Amino acid sequence: MNRSLFYAAGLLMLASCSQGPKQNYVVTLNAGDAMNDKMAYIIDFDTEDKLDSAMISNGVAVFEGEVAKPRYVAISVDGTGVGSLYLEADSINVSEEGVKGGELNAKNDEYWTMRMDAIKEFRELPDSLQQARYEEFQTRINDAEKKLMDENIDNALGYYYFLYGPARNLDLAGLDSAIAAHPSLGEYQRIQKMRQAFVNQAETSEGKMFKDFEVTYNDSTFRLSDHVGKGKYVLVDFWASWCGPCIRQTAVIKDLYKEYGPKGLEVIGVAVWDKPEDTLKGIESHELPWMNVINAQSIPTELYGIQGIPCIILFGPDGTIISRDKQNDELREAVANAMKAAK
Repeated sequence: MNRSLFYAAGLLMLASCSQGPKQNYVVTLNAGDAMNDKMAYIIDFDTEDKLDSAMISNGVAVFEGEVAKPRYVAISVDGTGVGSLYLEADSINVSEEGVKGGELNAKNDEYWTMRMDAIKEFRELPDSLQQARYEEFQTRINDAEKKLMDENIDNALGYYYFLYGPARNLDLAGLDSAIAAHPSLGEYQRIQKMRQAFVNQAETSEGKMFKDFEVTYNDSTFRLSDHVGKGKYVLVDFWASWCGPCIRQTAVIKDLYKEYGPKGLEVIGVAVWDKPEDTLKGIESHELPWMNVINAQSIPTELYGIQGIPCIILFGPDGTIISRDKQNDELREAVANAMKAAK
């Protein structure tokens, strides 16, 4: 793994959904008196299901239940995360000081203690030595993380570090190889979705035919097939108002629209993973002159296997995908070449 020395993992994950003999857990949340009389929930990150609930009284909520295998979960109060832990058959205490109790929580805590100690040691070095010894400290952390993952790859702890480490750099073949070596990985919904995204991405790569989708917002329905495959080049920008790289690409798209719009290029923005009100503000503030589809959410991203935005796709007159996932000068060149061929 190649992670920045100062990277801090903040994502959640879930353990394998295979069932086995269930064992009891007790989780005590020290929430503080300010949260009295509020309901706390344990939420399964993989499915977003609420697994358990408990009322906060005298600053404390106590969850009691059964678990077949450890899971990584979040604790939420009023929709806000207040803690995360590996839910195990043990007594677990969650407070501002961290998570105490459970074998996997202990292993994770040991790793993070080592990591933070290494960062502290590095920062205390004279400036003259930091650059020379950076790789040494980075390697120390990477090796410890890999060891933690390898030793726990078939449980919830190893899965987390796989999902947000090596899995990020895998393709379909690499992911299938990992699942073959560790079948429990294939039981997680996040892995299943990742694999399906790879398949969908391959099916909508350059040279493949477009896949139709429709989005309805305010009683108006947009269908991609009403625009793509109708004899003209269509540039579709999948974006969101909160996405900085998306906004930066609008300058490129504006140039292309200005130059090639009069020559027949159609541009369509498709807002995904965004609140409609935020999308509308973004369209206005960034003065986007082309058609924008509101509230598409994950409809097209799942269909096209889009795992990050912006994703900009150029469709040919017959609906063939001419260019995908290009930005800046590569995007300019792709559109220019297509429009030259159209003459």
